[in-house]
Amino acid sequence: MARLVLLFLPGLVAICAVHGIFMDRLGSKKLCADDECVYTISLARAQEDYNAPDCRFINVKKGQWIYVYSKLVKENEAGEFWAGSVYGNQSEDEMGTVGYFPSNLVQEQHVYQEATKEVPTTDIDFFCE
Repeated sequence: MARLVLLFLPGLVAICAVHGIFMDRLGSKKLCADDECVYTISLARAQEDYNAPDCRFINVKKGQWIYVYSKLVKENEAGEFWAGSVYGNQSEDEMGTVGYFPSNLVQEQHVYQEATKEVPTTDIDFFCE
């Protein structure tokens, strides 16, 4: 499925086709270190393997390091998911790919900034290419 996206920059308008699909939202709010959710919250280590059930999630191997960027606010009976990307030599295929994983899968090793900003999620948070 292709969608047209308009980008407005001062003195420039760009139209580009985006291929992908908007998946169901896993939550309506997320906790971040800043209002734009661009700063790393923490560095965590995977305690077990995790196979992504769909394109919103990332595959994780036990022992891998994961940079955590946001934490979905748990709603109703939903699981608690965090968004991040794997880091390290054994994850070259996954490096740079941001996706969700269960929070109980990891143990935070170093907190860079506290996740104190509650921000609404958007459709793009659950977009898959």
